[in-house]
Amino acid sequence: MPRDITTTFLNALIAPVIRPALFFQVTFANETVYFWTGTYPITWNYQEWVGLGGALTLSPVEEVATVEAKGISISLSGIDNNLLNEAVSQFQVGLPVFVYFGLFDENGNLLPNPVNCFAGFTDQPTVDMDANTSTITMAVESRLMDMNVPIPYRYDAITQAVLYPNDMAFSFVNSIQNVQFYWGMPATSTGNP
Repeated sequence: MPRDITTTFLNALIAPVIRPALFFQVTFANETVYFWTGTYPITWNYQEWVGLGGALTLSPVEEVATVEAKGISISLSGIDNNLLNEAVSQFQVGLPVFVYFGLFDENGNLLPNPVNCFAGFTDQPTVDMDANTSTITMAVESRLMDMNVPIPYRYDAITQAVLYPNDMAFSFVNSIQNVQFYWGMPATSTGNP
């Protein structure tokens, strides 16, 4: 998928040394959380992003030439088992997740306009526990998964009556299905001009 990037971002991307970072915006039932792969807090896009460093991992983000829904998984390790119940209870399937790819310059400054490299919706999490800590792995499905969901409505009089009872806009749709229209020739003509 083509993305708009600034010239500064492109130059940093093709430089001999790159300093990448990933930013995650994940929506939970009670709040939206912002975290990134660094080890300290950073402000970007009017938000404070919490640095989780090596506790945070991301599966590869795949892009293919065909129209396919490719998901990702985000893992957060080292969660205290006492906090696990609270973390899982705020999880809800179908909430938005955004992943941004950012670059830093040689002075450690975040370059403007990190690129949105993935957008999707939360799916079921899995939890791996040991004696003291846990790892939560959250599946994130692509927005293309909506292609597989059937649309419950049709463009017909019955659906229109359910949505707008006094609107008769679709009342003639069924009756015009078998009407013959003659374009560019008189109605009495039987052959091609």
